Amino acid sequence: MLSAIDFGFTFDQNLDIGSRGYETILNYGGIGIPRLSGLIGEQSGFYVSLGFNYENDPFGFVPEILRTEVSLRSGFMELRIGRMHYQDPLAFIVTGLFDGLSFSYNTLLGKVSTGVWYSGLLYKGRANIEMTYDEFEHNFADLDYYDFLNTYFAPRRLLAALEWEHQGIGELVLAQLSLLTQFDLSGAGLNTQYLTGRVFIPIWWPVAFNLGGSLSSFQVSNQIYIAHAGEIGFSFQDQIRRFAFTFRSASGPSEYFTSFLPITTISQGNILKAKLSGISHISMDYTMRLHRTFTFNFSGFYFFENGPNERWLGPELSAGLFWNPISDISINLGGGIFIPALGDVRPESNNYWRLDLRLILSII
Repeated sequence: MLSAIDFGFTFDQNLDIGSRGYETILNYGGIGIPRLSGLIGEQSGFYVSLGFNYENDPFGFVPEILRTEVSLRSGFMELRIGRMHYQDPLAFIVTGLFDGLSFSYNTLLGKVSTGVWYSGLLYKGRANIEMTYDEFEHNFADLDYYDFLNTYFAPRRLLAALEWEHQGIGELVLAQLSLLTQFDLSGAGLNTQYLTGRVFIPIWWPVAFNLGGSLSSFQVSNQIYIAHAGEIGFSFQDQIRRFAFTFRSASGPSEYFTSFLPITTISQGNILKAKLSGISHISMDYTMRLHRTFTFNFSGFYFFENGPNERWLGPELSAGLFWNPISDISINLGGGIFIPALGDVRPESNNYWRLDLRLILSII
């Protein structure tokens, strides 16, 4: 019997300059990630990784434990324990690392999975949980090593999910269904539930259709509120290019619904980086491989504000050039602009813009 252990190190460096309508700011930051993985028996394995973050504004150094899990497999079953990645089917309710366990079982009718996860031991900047204004302020406060326990960790949330996925109904349709619930353990009493579904249908090669939605409820001070969110889109993809068009919307305050409330803040747009709560956007994304080592991307968004008086926020345009001379090196140059003057919410505001340069180096 032979065994093997794989180890490596990744440097991810980023330099960007930009403005969100008032002053120009130059930022430099990065992360170093050592990792170790190996097999346990014939089917199982482990993965361990750490993160060493640093930035210049404010200057700081933040260590954290990244993905660290054990996967135990037997036949059609898999049990995962540790710090693992979890994401809802739509990828705009919750995504990221969480501590816990998950179990999945593959059947002829699809894969059934369930899991329980906790967020309170994660670094707050990694978890990015901002369900309340206090949590938003907590995330933006600087890490203070003299008050480590109160300034490092993410808000305490407990997640539980039951999911079903089928990779090819009728050898064609990918379908996903999820029931997710979140319990607030921090004392604010904000509990949420999400019923989510998604289908992906290849209409004819290489065109595909995507449709998904979520109906959610949450409770605050014994009051129950209902919200919803969803998306519809299509994509075209071949060996050289990919084009995607998507409409995504999340409810705002209205007569029957309230603002949709995701668990983690997943930025909408590359420049505006809006939270998917009470907004809609139409987006298009075009990616083309110019050469074996060069790829070009262009994306555009137009944002709307949902609520009693629906208003236009404005458009965003961004582009990037990606160079991968070998698999271990990636250099990305990109930038974009958001133009509020082409909307009617804050037409007098200055433009948001950003230019960034990123280097990723992997040592295997």
